[in-house]
Amino acid sequence: MPLALFALTLSAFAIGTTEFVIVGLIPTIATDLAIGLPSAGLLVSLYALGVAVGAPVLTALTGKLPRKKVLLSLMALFTLGNLMAWQAPGYETLIAARVLTGLAHGVFFSIGSTIATGLVPKEKAASAIAIMFTGLTVALVTGVPLGTFIGQHFGWRATFLAVSVLGVIAFIGSLLFVPSQLRHTPPASLAQQARVLAEPRLLLVYAKTAIGYGGSFIPFTFLAPILQDISGFTPGAVVWVMLVYGVSVAVGNLWGGRLADRQGPIPALQIIFALLAAVLLALTFTAPHPWLAVATVLLWGAVAFGNVPGLQVYVVQQAERVAPHAVDVASGLNIAAFNLGIAGAAWAGGLIVTHLGLMHTPWIGALVVLVSLGLTCWSGALDRRGGVPRRAKLSDQA
Repeated sequence: MPLALFALTLSAFAIGTTEFVIVGLIPTIATDLAIGLPSAGLLVSLYALGVAVGAPVLTALTGKLPRKKVLLSLMALFTLGNLMAWQAPGYETLIAARVLTGLAHGVFFSIGSTIATGLVPKEKAASAIAIMFTGLTVALVTGVPLGTFIGQHFGWRATFLAVSVLGVIAFIGSLLFVPSQLRHTPPASLAQQARVLAEPRLLLVYAKTAIGYGGSFIPFTFLAPILQDISGFTPGAVVWVMLVYGVSVAVGNLWGGRLADRQGPIPALQIIFALLAAVLLALTFTAPHPWLAVATVLLWGAVAFGNVPGLQVYVVQQAERVAPHAVDVASGLNIAAFNLGIAGAAWAGGLIVTHLGLMHTPWIGALVVLVSLGLTCWSGALDRRGGVPRRAKLSDQA
């Protein structure tokens, strides 16, 4: 694999770290800036909203520009946003910095896959994309715990400075190794994307994605305060719990993909959503007991991201049936749905913490996930009514 691909992987690692590390830093930021936990939670919401807007809108607007120029501009914007966060004098500036980096995040993953496939022969395209996306997995396993550790020992601003350094290294790697001439097909226009959103079956998938993924983020946004205030862990111990969560996510993502491949996306999603709801409900009762809390977090990680492969496979299947001219657009909009779910969940979680209390977030998150389970069952029923086999896989639709 070319060195340019590893530059993309490093970029994905830096972006994944800055997205999720905020969860471990929320108590530290809230204390330092003298804001409440719900206000700190908005740092998660507004970042995700920036991703959701940036992915479809900015990708369409930059579609005719050379890919390398767009990539370098994104990494410069990403680095600038993290430097702003490092030097943020107050909450409002930090919010602006998070939105800025979120916009860069959205476009990066929209164009990153096309750049990665343009670097290798067609028969290695899937492997190239997989390598790039390992940056996100490694960020959850190592970047987030390490960033949390830096923030707790040297101040939360130091974490954003460290991520800025990663951004500079990724920028230099892309500058040196990514070729200037890359083949690419301009992305769909905003009008084409809007037509995809008129398809009821695709809207059902997007609702399932946003609600199911978002339900988990209602308590996840406030995981560090739960571990510190309810479970009694020290801030240093929270770093290790986040590491446990990250490793579990990496395993769970692979397991979810294999389950969707063996059984088909709908049966796999039914299993994963049911398990996720059960784990979130269990956290309501296990959180006050440190070792039980760690065990629950371990199980949570195993199913929290396990729904991603099934949801992505399923949206491609549906798009090939109802919008075969815009499969890539439909898939990209599902990424936006993930981030809309995160944004709404973090905002809703803040309201729950304000009006009900911290430990109401897990069981309410479980109820939200059950809504997505219901939508999944409805999708399966519609498929059967339309003659689609229960165990239909991605390859069956090609």
